[in-house]
Amino acid sequence: MSGLPWGAFGAGLGWAAAAAFAVMLVTFAVAVRKGVHRVVDAAWGVGFAAVAVVTSAVAAAAGEGDAVRQVLVTVLTVVWGLRLAVHIGRRGRGHGEDPRYDAMLAKAPGNRNLYALRMVYLLQGALVWLVSLPVQAAAYGSGPVTLLAWTGTAVWAAGLVFEAVGDAQLARFKADPAHQGRIMDRGLWSWTRHPNYFGDFLVWWGLFLVACDAGTAAAAVSVVSPLVMTYLLIGGSGKRLLERRMADRPGWSAYADRTSGFFPRPPRRRPRRAGGGGA
Repeated sequence: MSGLPWGAFGAGLGWAAAAAFAVMLVTFAVAVRKGVHRVVDAAWGVGFAAVAVVTSAVAAAAGEGDAVRQVLVTVLTVVWGLRLAVHIGRRGRGHGEDPRYDAMLAKAPGNRNLYALRMVYLLQGALVWLVSLPVQAAAYGSGPVTLLAWTGTAVWAAGLVFEAVGDAQLARFKADPAHQGRIMDRGLWSWTRHPNYFGDFLVWWGLFLVACDAGTAAAAVSVVSPLVMTYLLIGGSGKRLLERRMADRPGWSAYADRTSGFFPRPPRRRPRRAGGGGA
């Protein structure tokens, strides 16, 4: 498999950045008008979808890349991104500002909206560009699609199922008033405390495998993406912060002790220790 066409790929990086920041700037304008910055969470998935579409279109227009791989990586990214955006949008409908953004903006020096633009929207736009590197590299790889790309697609599909099913199970659980204040510990949530985050983990490692199918150069350029996403999901703004907020909820300690903290496994029948944390 040949390497990347570095000149065209470099130009494509600029187009991808423009797409990511355009989505975030439009979302910022909507948020200011509505007076609620939580809408940026739904824009996360839209940003990836925009990057995938723009990158593949630019690469194809330049006569670069393999058409099958371009279509494959674009479809995978758009399906994942739009599903996530719709889910987050529905979840936040009718609610006020997210407490995370309230707490952040309460500390804003000067104009709250401009502070949000710098610290939320532009930062998320940069992360979308960085994390989407496998999508961008895959679009410029000229080698034919092989089994490695289809293996990555299978990993992506497993991740999408985990994420979508986990989100649906949690939504049904929370919709029942009898479950108010209770910990969700059923279905996939009995195998891992974060099936949605684990699903994201698989999605991005799967897309990385699709990029690897485009050659070693594409793999080297894009490996930072699944590593950054893994950090965000486990040690950054995902699992770590959520569990910090959940720590004082009744029943959390027992749930955490019997349920894996990330990678799925059957729940423990007996706690390892009273009040302990999950694996």
